[in-house]
Amino acid sequence: MEKNKVRASGLSDRTSDIVLVAITAIVLLIVAYPLYYVVIASFSDPYDVYAGKTFLLPSGFNINGYKAVFADNSIVTGYINSIKYTVIGTIFSVAMLYMTAYPMAQKDLPGRKAISIFFVITMYFGGGLIPTYLVVKQTHLIYNMWSLFLPGGVAVGNMIIVRNFFQNSIPHDLIEAAGIDGCSKFRTFISVVIPLSMPIMAVMVVFSMVAYWNDWFTALIYLRAEDAPLPLVLRNILIRSSASAAQASTISGGFAELNKLTESLKFCSMIVAAVPMLIIYPFVQKYFEKGFMSGAVKG
Repeated sequence: MEKNKVRASGLSDRTSDIVLVAITAIVLLIVAYPLYYVVIASFSDPYDVYAGKTFLLPSGFNINGYKAVFADNSIVTGYINSIKYTVIGTIFSVAMLYMTAYPMAQKDLPGRKAISIFFVITMYFGGGLIPTYLVVKQTHLIYNMWSLFLPGGVAVGNMIIVRNFFQNSIPHDLIEAAGIDGCSKFRTFISVVIPLSMPIMAVMVVFSMVAYWNDWFTALIYLRAEDAPLPLVLRNILIRSSASAAQASTISGGFAELNKLTESLKFCSMIVAAVPMLIIYPFVQKYFEKGFMSGAVKG
């Protein structure tokens, strides 16, 4: 009788595993296929793509889009600028998040509630584009890369997540013990809090990197053309290609070829811009879920 129960239980567990794996595979397919589709579309004939002939493999294989993208000398400069802005911006943003979130996590902070309300208000109300531009101009940050970082130095939503992590995942007794052992508040923050908060730091690093890597509008407003990051460079290439196709519309056969190139550029630009983030993400993914879930719990 007991053997039958064990077998029934084993069969049930195996069935559950099969169902869970099947569901996970379906979800993975739904999530991953759009990215895979963009990859194969970037190697396909654009007209075949829009005709629905591209599904699992490239149709009408060509790399003209990639040739056009990398033929532009500004691509290298755009990559260098994007890497520079992303690295500096990520370090700055994470440092600002820690410097604001850790004090806000201390229940004995004077005026803690009022400061929290002040931060939350900024999530719902802003000055708008023109007042922000005037502030940046008056502070002499126009054509300066710090215009990308300083106006939005603290992402309040991320700060709340980090604050909740400090409150829920770092024991207050440990902080008190460090103080009893003679650690100053700064030493406790450096030697105790930061090492214990690596999971949430990884989450904030990913959030900040993606935000700065994809940001092109801020650079369009405040920076010179030669200082443009990669997304803005790719946008300019696509605009020039579209303009050339429009100008060639009166030439027999010219419009068709240039229009085809423009359509290829759309897919190729997505891949060129996304590859660095896709390479980096797996290295921090193991911290991502733990840190995000710990920081998302209400304190």
